[in-house]
Amino acid sequence: MNRPTTLELLAPARDAEIGIEAVNHGADAVYIGGPGFGARASAGNPVAEIERLVRHAHRFGAKIFVTLNTILRDDELAPAARMVRDVYEAGVDALIVQDMGLMELDLPPIEIHASTQCDIRTLDKARFLAASGFSQLVLARELTLPQIQEIAQALPDTVIEFFIHGALCVAYSGQCYVSHAQTGRSANRGDCSQACRLPWTVTDTQGRIVAHEKHVLSMKDNNQSANLGALIDAGVRSFKIEGRYKDMGYVKNITAHYRRLLDEELAQRPALRAASSGRTTFSFTPDPQRNFNRGATDYFVNGRQIDIGAFDTPKHAGMPLGHVLKLAKDHLEVQLDDGVGEPNNGDSITWFDLQGELAGVQVNTVEPIDAAAGRWKLVPKEPLATLKDLRRDTLLSRNRDMAWDRVLRKNSAERRIALDLQLSETPEGFALDLVDADGHAARATVAHAHQPAEHAERAETALRDGLAKLGTTIFEARSVRLALSQPWFLPASTLNTLRRDAVAALEAVREQARQASRPRRRPAQQPPVPYPEDTLSYLANVYNHQAHDFYVRHGVQVVGAAYESHQELGDASLMITKHCVRFSLSLCPKQAKGVTGVQGTVRAEPLTIQHGDEILTLQFDCKPCEMHVVGRMQRSVVNKARQMRQADGAPVRFYRQRP
Repeated sequence: MNRPTTLELLAPARDAEIGIEAVNHGADAVYIGGPGFGARASAGNPVAEIERLVRHAHRFGAKIFVTLNTILRDDELAPAARMVRDVYEAGVDALIVQDMGLMELDLPPIEIHASTQCDIRTLDKARFLAASGFSQLVLARELTLPQIQEIAQALPDTVIEFFIHGALCVAYSGQCYVSHAQTGRSANRGDCSQACRLPWTVTDTQGRIVAHEKHVLSMKDNNQSANLGALIDAGVRSFKIEGRYKDMGYVKNITAHYRRLLDEELAQRPALRAASSGRTTFSFTPDPQRNFNRGATDYFVNGRQIDIGAFDTPKHAGMPLGHVLKLAKDHLEVQLDDGVGEPNNGDSITWFDLQGELAGVQVNTVEPIDAAAGRWKLVPKEPLATLKDLRRDTLLSRNRDMAWDRVLRKNSAERRIALDLQLSETPEGFALDLVDADGHAARATVAHAHQPAEHAERAETALRDGLAKLGTTIFEARSVRLALSQPWFLPASTLNTLRRDAVAALEAVREQARQASRPRRRPAQQPPVPYPEDTLSYLANVYNHQAHDFYVRHGVQVVGAAYESHQELGDASLMITKHCVRFSLSLCPKQAKGVTGVQGTVRAEPLTIQHGDEILTLQFDCKPCEMHVVGRMQRSVVNKARQMRQADGAPVRFYRQRP
């Protein structure tokens, strides 16, 4: 079977309004949290709002996916199933899932996608999920192009999805328990405390400080702009933007950026097409650097890179602005860099203090000293004396540009579907035939006398112009043909009614075609295919008995309970990651190969990281080139869990060890 021939740009939405703008800015699909059970705990949406988004998206043939990608307790399965039925009836096209217990429930025939939380980094895992009823798989962000290609080639009838932009979790998705161990807030249940963004002091086995107060677990942001063509060639068909917590401006800008890039790729690949309809035009120039970002990395797509970490700060430093010329009592004078846009009232500026920490302040007012020469007076919102290490020649960046924000607060995109119109005469009057760019056709007629026009040329122009006035519809005229025996007079009101009726008929035809092709859940292979392993530990995130039964049905003999069940009370791997602190600090034994006097003396011994009272051990598994962050659950978390169990019932328990 051949691979899918459509490319899908998949954008995030915190709410329906943002989702609508994602569609307007070129998204082929949008993923959004439902009323509950999503991996972003505070990004839920009522079903009525999701239905509003669905109606808008479906007009363009775009799809809506709802995230249900947390692990669920037994008592949450029935409410989750009701939510699935509700969003299915609202027209949602697919469900993004982590918990295999859902696959055991009586769900409507909604298409099921495997969440990034499923940790899909091997061909065996991908094959298993495809055979178990998953139509679309989002692969681990840590995979290289050859690894992606291997999976795509082996599963030609499965849509391969890959993250192309946004924040990066340092752990393999679904394989991080640091937050739960330290605070009781589970990343697998949508409530991560983001310990990876904290500053940590790194020491070696002899207690020597290797790095002091560095954000050694904080990654730069993912940006695959330069790799889209290679990812397409490798078999990726859904290109996912991270960011269900992000604001409207981010979604508009990043969606528009990748819409342009994917359209450029499609122009070179006639065998492929966009997964939805319409052409999008923008009133601004997309620029990913203008949104919150921690710097950019393409991570492991092209192999291991040393510069993937945002070790200095997890914050947004912004774009270069200029440098300080001098400080006065209540303001600073700034020399802008060449080509930098003028500052604005309300901008925010940043700089690095003498300890390398990012500092910043909002600007109250700005005033040109010599605008032509790029010299400006900036009055900060806080007293200059309180701004740490801000001095002459300090390099400044701008991490909030009010002029840019104003652009994105306005209507900034228009999406239209090309339309061919033909007006012809009938015995009773006139007919208008429409054919859209997707080949859908509709006709409307009107009874009206055939009245010759007094001015033939003027009448013909009026008919063409009147037919092309598609106004606030989703269409734009690509061609207008008058198949008339002679120019007839047709009142503007009659022509408008005819056009509106034809457009309404065409939208109805489009909706009927969409409903007829609505994606349905892929049937699982029978008999059930065996899972690649016969023993599962807490790393499989099994948190309910339906998930346990799912794996047993697929041949697993030993199923460990999820870490959130509090049965792993000793030292455990709280994070598994492809990121290696030793490598990033140039302490990897492989880096020392061939270096005279160093080779053989650098070993992958454990390191310790500490933030406040929190102490974790970094252990290095050099064969797969992975790092484990090892620690144990805080006593306060265990005690709180015991209190909750006394109130709610027995903990989830399967097997502690192989019988």
